[in-house]
Amino acid sequence: MEVKARVIKMAREAKEASRILCNLSTKIKNEALFYMADSLEKKTDEVLKENRKDLKYAEEKELSRPMIERLTLNPERIKDMAEGLRKIALLEDPVGEIVSGWKRPNNLEIRKIRVPFGVVGIIYESRPNVTSDAIGLCLKSGNSVLLRGGSEALNSNIAIARILSDAAQEKNIPRGFVQMVDNPSRDAIEIMLLASEYIDLVIPRGGAELIKMVKEKSTVPVIETGVGNCHLYIDKDADLKMGVRICVNAKTQRPGVCNAIETLLVHKDVAGKFLPMVSQGLREHKVELRGCPDTRKILKGIKRATEEDWYTEYLDLILAVKVVDDIEEAIEHINKYGSGHSEAIVTQNYNSARLFLKSVDAACVYVNASTRFTDGGEFGMGAEIGISTQKLHARGPMGLRELTTTKYIILGDGQIRE
Repeated sequence: MEVKARVIKMAREAKEASRILCNLSTKIKNEALFYMADSLEKKTDEVLKENRKDLKYAEEKELSRPMIERLTLNPERIKDMAEGLRKIALLEDPVGEIVSGWKRPNNLEIRKIRVPFGVVGIIYESRPNVTSDAIGLCLKSGNSVLLRGGSEALNSNIAIARILSDAAQEKNIPRGFVQMVDNPSRDAIEIMLLASEYIDLVIPRGGAELIKMVKEKSTVPVIETGVGNCHLYIDKDADLKMGVRICVNAKTQRPGVCNAIETLLVHKDVAGKFLPMVSQGLREHKVELRGCPDTRKILKGIKRATEEDWYTEYLDLILAVKVVDDIEEAIEHINKYGSGHSEAIVTQNYNSARLFLKSVDAACVYVNASTRFTDGGEFGMGAEIGISTQKLHARGPMGLRELTTTKYIILGDGQIRE
């Protein structure tokens, strides 16, 4: 079957399943999620076997170290994926939730309630755990899901989707609610983006190039997620030891993720003292520094930062560093070069913290904490579908509620409009 016909067939089947799924009880969905988690753990060896094929392919293609790290599965990571499904089962079901309600003078009762989108298309790269998270979140929020992962994780994604789909069907979830597009060509993505008859929402999760392509070509509504050109600003009134701890954590704890920082901004009054302190901690983790002229006067021998560096999401052990005159310059730099993901300031000055929180245009803005906390689980929301960097409908970590829309239900007893 040609690519277009196959993708459309999957989308159609997902749409049909969504009409059943939206009416399932929370009890049925939760029982399925627990059973799916158990099945995934029981079939760990099967998933690892397929993951080894992907890792071999990644090595042959000489993919980057962070890319391979995100791709790699082990028993502990599969256990975490299963536990993520169980946590989703324990979360409050948003479907049917009454957002607001009121009664009109003519006794019409009007209620605004949460409902599923229908079919959510997710286009993503590398991480096989996204497959599990997406399936679990879409099931609990009453949506069918059409998945298209990257070619580098094809075997792992197919195995995970098959195991979870089979388990779900054993627990009365409609066949077809999970669809995995197993064609790695770009054509498959473009077909999804034009299938607005069947797909209600598309979420791209990956690099800037992927997200740009999806935004430009999709006739389906899109929520942007993933690109994280994040900054840390060290204010003149910062606790410098705290700043070192936060900077090292935000850059090195897991450098290949979207909430790791890519640029360090330092107030000129503390740069001479702070930069030698932080560079020692960063170099212990083999972080390559690229600095502005003022930074290079303090840290001899580091590479020169170019204009392109300020825009770059490295997803690697590389950090751009710039000395700024004041907090206003730091905020201006962040708002110009940042991707609207996660930004942080280290300061003991209340007014500086308040100005930063109000002025920085990003989904998540931190005072005296690492940007690495931008995560559904760390926010207490459970698993997430991604971090939205746009402003319509959803912004920041996208959990269950962000995978629903709303509708009005109106209850009457014969009212007519005069």
